[in-house]
Amino acid sequence: MPTPRAQSAKKPKSDQSAKPRSFKARLRRWVTGLVVIILVLPPVLTLIYSIVPPVSTLMLGRYAQLLWVDRQWVPLEEISPHLIRSVITSEDSKFCEIGGVDWDALGKQIEVLQEGERPRGASTLTMQTAKNLFLWNDRSFVRKGLEIPLAVMLDAMLTKHRILEIYLNIAEWGEGIFGAEAAAQAWFGKSAKDLSRVEAARLATSLPNPFLRNPAKPSRGHRKLAATNLSRVKVAGNIFECVGE
Repeated sequence: MPTPRAQSAKKPKSDQSAKPRSFKARLRRWVTGLVVIILVLPPVLTLIYSIVPPVSTLMLGRYAQLLWVDRQWVPLEEISPHLIRSVITSEDSKFCEIGGVDWDALGKQIEVLQEGERPRGASTLTMQTAKNLFLWNDRSFVRKGLEIPLAVMLDAMLTKHRILEIYLNIAEWGEGIFGAEAAAQAWFGKSAKDLSRVEAARLATSLPNPFLRNPAKPSRGHRKLAATNLSRVKVAGNIFECVGE
């Protein structure tokens, strides 16, 4: 029969082995919970965003830093058809016909990457919406990889009308300027529904570089891009069909 001293000597060993197991179990539960949240949160938020005006991660970041944010949500029907057409033509002419991801364009960009060149384009309006809603703003391959399943999810859960409505209300058009209404007011002193063809083309072609391109005072290069956009809109055909334009 072991003596009291022998029993007390074994206890510390038992305690020491229990602690690592307890820590590992807690860590496993924490990681599992995090993975579940990451997988479940986007579709849950998307269901909410189908009826509630969302905010972008960039807007949330600015709110967290107590920085100024100008965003005035308006339904798609209160945004100029000229801007709707110019944005689709400029950013994603296949918006109505593809399921959130342009697989052909993506494949071509992967080939460009394999050849050692820098890939460009292939980001659809739905992918940009996914990025603005759920991800961060850089050019990493990790972020681009996450955009793809999120864009497919958005396309499956929301109508094209709602996706475009969200995009045009959270797109960044300058420092702290988010959405078409805020952009129209800031750059042209008018409502988004009253934008002219030229103003719409200048706003649409400023989207890739909203901090470098001033829609109100465009550079010569920016004016050329806007003119090209206007010409493309005129011959675009029925690429706006899914949003009623």
